[in-house]
Amino acid sequence: MSDVLAVAEQRDGVLRKVSSEVVTGARRLADALAVRVDALVVAASPVQGADQLGGFGADKVITLTNPAFGRYAPEGYARVIADRARAGGYRAVLFAASAGGRDLAPRVAARLGVALAQDITDLAFEGGAVTVIHPVYAGKALLKLKLTATPAVVSLRPNVFTPVQRPKAGTAETVPVEAAAGRVVVTGTKAAAGALDVAEASIVISGGRGLKEPANFKVLEALAAAFGGRAAVGASRAVVDAGWRPHADQVGQTGKTVSPTLYIAVGISGAIQHLAGMRTSKVIVAINKDKDAPIFKVADYGVVGDLFEVVPRLTEEIKKLHG
Repeated sequence: MSDVLAVAEQRDGVLRKVSSEVVTGARRLADALAVRVDALVVAASPVQGADQLGGFGADKVITLTNPAFGRYAPEGYARVIADRARAGGYRAVLFAASAGGRDLAPRVAARLGVALAQDITDLAFEGGAVTVIHPVYAGKALLKLKLTATPAVVSLRPNVFTPVQRPKAGTAETVPVEAAAGRVVVTGTKAAAGALDVAEASIVISGGRGLKEPANFKVLEALAAAFGGRAAVGASRAVVDAGWRPHADQVGQTGKTVSPTLYIAVGISGAIQHLAGMRTSKVIVAINKDKDAPIFKVADYGVVGDLFEVVPRLTEEIKKLHG
């Protein structure tokens, strides 16, 4: 039986958090198949943190290096990953359904001539084939897919596969490759200073029209800061459409799908389009002055009250917990 390949992500020479989640998912599948896990990193040089992937279940960490891969290069990355997957005869190739993974995974699947199961929340090996679960209809139903082609190419929703530490360290290998970046060359990336991606943060605090005006998002930013850099600030579609927050912050059916450990909805009524993007969160807290707001139907904890009184008090309590 062929092994499983987990494609890790790096940015500026540092391994990203989602990589450990992908390796954890790959380890789960490999255990069902009784095979090994190879973790693959593509970069210009050895990546900081790649050696830790063995602790999450990788039997071997392979780093493909080329000066052209200092920044994400879609064509070049897809080519070398597909070549490696084909040469290794892997049973499955796993990516993160992050911004980068959503762009890269379809390219690799196309080069391999197989279908792609995107943004999955569970995977297994049943009846001689890889099976995956993908939420559909705004999260109201779960679609089970059977992937018969080899390799099975899938991307895993961030924050769903909790990284599991294992005692085995694994081995490491660095392989220089001859490749070009491709027709499109990324010359630079620009991100909001110090901001976490809502799709990958373990804590997301989202605001809606109940905040009344864009300046009041500072109340949520203060709460996010109290969590010590682990929280991201999100927004509802109404807020984004009004120009209060950038589209990158939008959570919902037409925004980003998030599955954080903790999701705090502040001043958000809970339209079905918003629920579609956050209902898989592990713990949901809703703060709204309308006791009949739909958001309370999916919340694990609800606070009926004025957010401008509740959130600052919550912020103070969180600060106490974090010293």
